[in-house]
Amino acid sequence: MLQILNSDAIAVITGDEDQRPEVKILLELFGDDPPPQAWIRSHLHLLLQHDFAAFEDALAEYRERGFILRKRGGTGR
Repeated sequence: MLQILNSDAIAVITGDEDQRPEVKILLELFGDDPPPQAWIRSHLHLLLQHDFAAFEDALAEYRERGFILRKRGGTGR
C-alpha cells in the first residue's frame, strides 16, 4: 500500500493521506464486499502504475458484472 501511495507509514498512520482519492479506492478493496484476491492480483498492476482511474473503472465493472474468468491463449472455443 505504501508503494502504491508513494508514501511512508507515518503519513498514513497520522491521517495525512486520508484526503487522497487513491486512499478511497484502496479502502473500497477492504470494505464490506471486497473483490476476490484473484481479481485484486489481476488488477494490481494498475495500482502499481498509479493508473487509479483505470483501476476505479475496473472496480466499477467488477461491481456491475462480477468476476469474469477468461482463458489465456485459447482459441475462444
